[in-house]
Amino acid sequence: METKKKALGKGLEQLFTNNNVIDFNNFEKELVNDNKNNVTMIKVEEIRANPYQPRKTFNEDSLEELATSIKEYGVVQPIIVKKSIKGYELIAGERRLRASKKAGLVEIPAIIKDFTDQEMMEIALIENIQREDLNAIDEAKSVLNIINLRGFTQEEFAKKFGKSRVYITNLLGLLKLPNNIQEMVVNKELSPSHARVLSKLDDENQINELAKKVIKNKLNVRELENLVNNNEVVKRKPIIVKDKEPKYHMYENVISDKIGNKVKISNNKITINFDSVKDLERIMEILDISIGDD
Repeated sequence: METKKKALGKGLEQLFTNNNVIDFNNFEKELVNDNKNNVTMIKVEEIRANPYQPRKTFNEDSLEELATSIKEYGVVQPIIVKKSIKGYELIAGERRLRASKKAGLVEIPAIIKDFTDQEMMEIALIENIQREDLNAIDEAKSVLNIINLRGFTQEEFAKKFGKSRVYITNLLGLLKLPNNIQEMVVNKELSPSHARVLSKLDDENQINELAKKVIKNKLNVRELENLVNNNEVVKRKPIIVKDKEPKYHMYENVISDKIGNKVKISNNKITINFDSVKDLERIMEILDISIGDD
């Protein structure tokens, strides 16, 4: 049994251990091709959602389009499921399953694989990360889960998934926002770009007030940035030298974009905020600073 599980998970493990950028579509196609003679028709009512599915929202218009296509051409690529005590658990292909239900299908083509719980989780996370219609908050949670599961640094994850490190840092920064602000992003009341600006702030009350202003006054990102900068200048006046050069703000932004953390420059000092020892080690790595053992 152990040998069987290792063989089944070999393709998934190779996604993480080889030097190529992870491409879930190719992984899924190869899995289907290797098992094209084992496709089974399963009743949709017998399939339960992947318990590790991180996605909470689905684009209804996109699902309707897929349902229309399925009505005309059928399900082109089988879903992947795991046999459970009662029925089946979905491993990959939730959009196809949901659209098939909308299309009125009673059965759906599927490949049955015996993946472990961790493999199920990783497949769901990878599949979602590489879907364009995933909202920024669900994407950030998926990224963080993969980083924690695999012990990746942000730099390692970025390379493995073909993203820039700054993009990943900014994305994960959204998870520092209050829950109600994250909900605004999910509900598309607030754009991810607006949320990124707000994620650089520490004061929760200030974040909420600015979010309300963005929605009420329909502020664009540049206007929000200007508002944030102006607010910070006012707050810092009592503790900074009067002749602080305006270009310091530019330096702060450049360094912040480089390391992905909030930076303040005042009184001939540079202050960098960090969340943990691991976050500090990541910053040291970016700045190419190493500490010897002796």
